[in-house]
Amino acid sequence: ARTVRLWVADSGALDEPIGPSPLVTDETMTADYGKGRAPWGQDLRGDAAALSLYQRHLLITGLSNQGKTVALRSLALWLSLDRSVQFLMGDLKGVGDWAMFDGLATTLIQGPTDEHVIQVTEMVEGAVEEMNRRIQAPPGTTFPALIVLVDEAQVAFMCPAKDEDRRPYGGSKANSRYFMAVRKIHNQGRAVNVLMWQGTQDPTNENLPKLVREGAHTRASLALGTEQQARMALGDKAVDGGAAPNLLRPGLDRGTLVVASDGITIPAGQASITVRTHYIDDDAATAITDRAKALRDGVNTLHAIDRDQDRDPLADIASVIGTAERVRTKDVVARLGTLNADAYGGWSFIDLKRVLDGTGAEPYKSDGVMVVGRDRLTRALANRDGEGSASVAE
Repeated sequence: ARTVRLWVADSGALDEPIGPSPLVTDETMTADYGKGRAPWGQDLRGDAAALSLYQRHLLITGLSNQGKTVALRSLALWLSLDRSVQFLMGDLKGVGDWAMFDGLATTLIQGPTDEHVIQVTEMVEGAVEEMNRRIQAPPGTTFPALIVLVDEAQVAFMCPAKDEDRRPYGGSKANSRYFMAVRKIHNQGRAVNVLMWQGTQDPTNENLPKLVREGAHTRASLALGTEQQARMALGDKAVDGGAAPNLLRPGLDRGTLVVASDGITIPAGQASITVRTHYIDDDAATAITDRAKALRDGVNTLHAIDRDQDRDPLADIASVIGTAERVRTKDVVARLGTLNADAYGGWSFIDLKRVLDGTGAEPYKSDGVMVVGRDRLTRALANRDGEGSASVAE
C-alpha cells in the first residue's frame, strides 16, 4: 500500500540487441541439470534471466518466424554441456536447425512428412517405454535426464496418417498415438527425469490440444495474434495476471518471450515475466555442441527408428558405445534401453555379459569399474563377420 514502483527506459531501449549469450562468450561454461539455470536472456530491466530445467516439461509457442526454434535450441545447447543428459530429438521442419546435435542426440529425426511424424511418434513411444522401465526400478534408483524434444510439434498433431490398426498418429483422441505418448510422459515422466519439450506455431485447439499444453510446467510464448491464443499458450492464470504475448510486436519483438514458470524468478505479485532471449546463430550453436561432444563419450545418432525387432545385440552394443574408447557397463545397459526399450528395457549386467562372453569383447575392469572396450568390440564384430563370409565362400 502507498508504494509505487517505477521503471524508466530511454525510448527505443527495448529494441536494441542485448548482446551475446554467455554460452558463446564463456568457452569454459558447463551445465548442471539438477542445480543449474540456463542463461536465457534478460528481463525488461536488463537483469540476467536464467531458467531452471530440472524436472519440468516445457512448451514454447508463437507465430512463425519469431525466434521460437532459437529460443528452444538455446536451452538444449546449455543442457548439452551436462554430460549426463541424453536427448531424443524430432525436428518436424527439417531445414537443419538441429543438425548440430548429430553425434550428441541418441536419436535425431529431421523432416516434415507423414513418415517423419511416424518416426517421431515411435521415438516418443520409445521414451514412454524407457519411462516405464525406470518407474519399475528399485526404490531410490537415480536416472540421468532424458529430454524428448519435438520442434514444430503442430505437424505431429495435425498428421492424418494412420497405422495398420487404423489408429491415427495425429489428433487428440484417446487412440491418437502421438498425443497419448506425450500425455503419458506428462503424467509420470517427471519423477524419473524423462521430460517432454515441445515447440509449436500459432496454437489452436487442433494443433495444440488442451491436455497437452496444460501438462507443461514451463510455458513460454513469443508474439501471438489474439488473447485467446495467449490463453492457450500460457494459461488463464498467467493472462488474467497480465501476461500478454498477443501485445508483442511481430518482427520488432522477435526473440522476446512471455514466460510462466516456477523455474524462473518472477517479480512478486506477477504471474509471468518477459524475457528478451539471446540470439545464438547456427555457427555459434555448432561450436557449443562441439564442446558438448568433447565432454562426453561419442554417440552414434540414429536418424530413423528401427522397426525390425530381430535385433543384433553385438552391433547395438557397438552403436551405443560410439567413438568412446571404453564405456562403463551400467551406461551401456542404460543406452541400450534408450535405443530399443522393447529389446533391452529389462537388461542387466548379466544379459550384457551373456552376449559378450566368448567374443573377445568381454567386460573388464578399468580404474576399478567394469567397462566394455570399443577396440575389442570392433575386433569381435570383424571376426564374426569374417567367419560369416568365410562360411558363405565355402
